[in-house]
Amino acid sequence: MVDGQDATWTGGEERFELWRRRLGLVLAPIAFIAVWLLATGLDPAAHRLAAILAAVVVLWVSEAIPMAMTAFLGVSAAVVLGVAPAQAAFAPFADPLVFLFIGTFILARAIFFHGLDRRFAFAILGLRGVGESPTRVLIAYAGTSALISMWISNTATTAMMFPIGIALLRSLEALGDGAQKPATGFAAVFLLANAFAASIGGLATPVGTPPNLIGIGFIRQETGVDVSFFAWMALGVPVVALALMVMLVRFLWSTSDRLPRLDGVAAFIAAERRQLGPWTRGQVNTVIAFAFAVTLWIVPGVLTLLLGSEHPLYRGFTTALPEGVVALLAAGLLFVLPTNVRRLEFTLEWREAVQIDWWIVFLYGGGIALGTLAFKTGLAETLGLGLTSLLGVQSELGLIALSTAIAVVLSETTSNTASANMVVPVVIAFARSSGIDPVLPAIAATMGASLGFMLPVSTPCNAIVYASGRIPLTAMMRNGIWLDVAGVAIVIGVVSLLGPFVRAALVGG
Repeated sequence: MVDGQDATWTGGEERFELWRRRLGLVLAPIAFIAVWLLATGLDPAAHRLAAILAAVVVLWVSEAIPMAMTAFLGVSAAVVLGVAPAQAAFAPFADPLVFLFIGTFILARAIFFHGLDRRFAFAILGLRGVGESPTRVLIAYAGTSALISMWISNTATTAMMFPIGIALLRSLEALGDGAQKPATGFAAVFLLANAFAASIGGLATPVGTPPNLIGIGFIRQETGVDVSFFAWMALGVPVVALALMVMLVRFLWSTSDRLPRLDGVAAFIAAERRQLGPWTRGQVNTVIAFAFAVTLWIVPGVLTLLLGSEHPLYRGFTTALPEGVVALLAAGLLFVLPTNVRRLEFTLEWREAVQIDWWIVFLYGGGIALGTLAFKTGLAETLGLGLTSLLGVQSELGLIALSTAIAVVLSETTSNTASANMVVPVVIAFARSSGIDPVLPAIAATMGASLGFMLPVSTPCNAIVYASGRIPLTAMMRNGIWLDVAGVAIVIGVVSLLGPFVRAALVGG
């Protein structure tokens, strides 16, 4: 189980996962007791919370129990041990970004339910000339994964694109006399491109992957700066474009295979598109609801550019239509726009809507709750001061680099969502104790949490494609660590160069 999603493991990976979970069950109470006994000199509430967080971090890293349940237990323990009253401890579960999660997940469910993701994927792959060369097929396949994952779960994107990729490879294998398969190198990078591009694409928008909203939530809670949809995209889109370019150059350079003209692939894609049939009423309605949400998410940024952040129209718009409200209104359209008026059938039924990833919603609420308590009790400030004296980072650029690197390393061994929950509040506290504005380092740490590419356990995306048996572990590790390093450099460069302009606009707002 990785990030709340089932994954298929080989015998070695399954044994590793089992021992990791067993170790977590043993180490969590040990960590709690050790911190309780050794962390002297803290205020009583901070002391108790430190012990709770030590156990929570072990459980998150080991995934010994479901991560959402770990978050619930952590907040509940804070109430039991007197860190905070229940009303204050559980208040972050009603954070407006929780409802942005819910509304966005319902929209994504409708996209999946009505097959819009497959229609979009085959439309991109079916562009003229794409199916004629392995280079163009690879670029189109990776680009499609990235574009879809900007709006729906990275895991769902990879899972949807995976069978398409396998079918494309089988189509290649059927070319000629049918006996010669694509070389292992091409098959491996082709499937890796799906997983890596989905993880990269999620960075482009706030709703692309849960760590983005987790980081945005911490930034707003602890700094008072509201990172808007448009502002995030101003940084996220350049990061995605550069990372995708680097990934594709790496894959195309490392693939020495020279395959013939791929007319068979073009025919396969055309046949799949014909099987999709004409657009349905449900698909049209889903596009309307989705376009409604995206338009209203982007409008505030446009108003800022045209009128300035002090203009009454901008302030009125953002007050009346914050992003969470827009997501819920768009999701509500799915239950109002009919597919059959006479039979009172609508675009989405509630039995489909409730199948969203609730565990992420709960994990977000719990993570924000524990992070908020860390600041209220003074634990975060104490930790920040300790790290300041230990690491000696005194510049914003240095902290951006350090934050990104730590988040990437942590995301290789635990889930991206857990990494963001653990790293971002520490980075904010570290920045404050060093006299550095925490906004950009926190954004960099948030992005770094999604850059784990090296191992099958790093992300569900990696696990899905690794289960195909077509990707040697050495190939994933070799390409993954290369992209990790490149991703860290890209995030540092984009955030440090473009971030000051975005921050100026946010602070001005």
